[in-house]
Amino acid sequence: MMTRFRTSCSMRQTQNIYLIGPMGAGKTTIGRLLAKALNVRFVDSDREIEQRTGVCIPMIFEYEGEEGFRRREAEVLAELCCEEGVVLATGGGSILLPRNREILRERGFIVYLKCSVEKQLERTHKDSNRPLLQTENPRQRLQELLRIREPLYRALADFIVDTGTHSSRSAVRQILKAYNRANAKS
Repeated sequence: MMTRFRTSCSMRQTQNIYLIGPMGAGKTTIGRLLAKALNVRFVDSDREIEQRTGVCIPMIFEYEGEEGFRRREAEVLAELCCEEGVVLATGGGSILLPRNREILRERGFIVYLKCSVEKQLERTHKDSNRPLLQTENPRQRLQELLRIREPLYRALADFIVDTGTHSSRSAVRQILKAYNRANAKS
C-alpha cells in the first residue's frame, strides 16, 4: 500500500539544503558540516529509513527489492522535505522517481555532489551496507548508475561541486556561498 505524498507544506523553501549525488560522494560528511555551519538539523534519508523500519537497508533490499526500498524512500523524502531548516542527505537513487525530483525542486536548494567512479570505489570498497554494490564488478555497476543518474542530478541541481577534487571543508564553503547568493535573490 502506497502512502500519499503530503503536499500541504509551502513551496520552494530555500532555507533547506538537499544534497544529491552518487554513493560515496560525501553527502553525509558534507551534510553534517553544512548543518553545523548553518545551525540547523542534519538528516540522512537512508539512516531515517533504517530508524523507522528497524532494519538495515540491505535487509530492506533483500525482502522488498529495490522497488520496495524506493517506495519507502519516497515516503520519507516527502515528509522530510516539509520540514523547515534542514540539511538533507538523500540516497543516491532518490532522484529516479519523478515525484521525488519535483518535491526536492519545489522545496529547497539542491546541491549535486559530483564524484568520479574511481573516488566512489575508493570511498565505498569496504562498505557492505550498499546493496547495489554487492556484485562481481562494482566499478561497472557504479559506471552504469552514473550513466543513468548523472543527467538527472545535473538537471535538478541549483549548484554543483566536485567532491573528488575539493576537501569537505572547501566544498562546504563553496556551497554556503552559492546558497547565500540564491537566498539573497529570493
